[in-house]
Amino acid sequence: MHRVSRRLFCSLLVCAACPGMAHAQSPWPSKPVHILVPGGAGGVTDIRARWLAARLSPVIGQPVLVENKPGAAGLIGMEAGARSAPDGYTLVIVHQGTMAVNPHLYAKIPYDPARDFIPVTRLGVGSLVLVVNPGLPVKNVNELVALAREREGKLSFGSPGVGTPPHLAGELFKREAGVKAIHVPYKGGGAAASDLLGGHIDYSIEGLSVMLPHIQAGRVRALAVTGPTRVPSLPGVPTMREAGLADYVYEGWVGIVLPAGTPRAIVAKAYEAIAQVLATQEARDWFGAAGADVGAETPEAFGAFMRAEDLKWGKVVRDAGIKVE
Repeated sequence: MHRVSRRLFCSLLVCAACPGMAHAQSPWPSKPVHILVPGGAGGVTDIRARWLAARLSPVIGQPVLVENKPGAAGLIGMEAGARSAPDGYTLVIVHQGTMAVNPHLYAKIPYDPARDFIPVTRLGVGSLVLVVNPGLPVKNVNELVALAREREGKLSFGSPGVGTPPHLAGELFKREAGVKAIHVPYKGGGAAASDLLGGHIDYSIEGLSVMLPHIQAGRVRALAVTGPTRVPSLPGVPTMREAGLADYVYEGWVGIVLPAGTPRAIVAKAYEAIAQVLATQEARDWFGAAGADVGAETPEAFGAFMRAEDLKWGKVVRDAGIKVE
């Protein structure tokens, strides 16, 4: 029998008593990583999560799996993300709605964006696109506005849920155009798109990554993009400003966070890996086709950006008197 030294024996006792220490020292990642999407399949966050997962996997040398948790405007998925182990194996994809709008929109939510998450980086920021079902007798924004006024309060628009970027963009359209319309919330962008294609709703303001294939196939008609400039993939589609709404500009963003308590070293590694993916020409081309610019800010810069967004959208929600119990 080999004799165990007193120093080694004591160190083994410490490791046995504190299993978390051994885990904290293990290299990241040493097993599959999950990207949690607080929304359904087919929406902007889902599409971007799946694009990132496919390219992040070879960078980190582990499978990257996408997990959808739709419902309640992202509250269900965000709560699950907040309760995930802070070990770097659950990345959470977020946007304006989940991080900067929900806290002001709802009387109570099951997570705190600032307390429960650590920023990693922003993936991209860019335009949405106003689309209508081809059966709607309009070919431009002015005709849509005229029809909405003619059928006051009867036209409907869909979104992935209350407080999501498409919902906010739709409310901004109503305000700037001076029209009334019915908002129909869904459990994800894919479901809203399906109902638009089926003629169950009249129009939608969605991410280009969701709508571009339908626009190109002629299944929906694009009337305008929401950003300050036209997008390369739809050069013939005007901006909202060009289409007649002089004060309308809206850009949506998507980013990655980790649960609070995740070690700084893991946050840094996750940022470096994602930044490597976003630094490629492929990333610039893919986001550019969707009318977006690549993010890749540092965790500190992304955190400052989200704090500014919280102040901005909190004021918008309060001024508009929007509240969900």
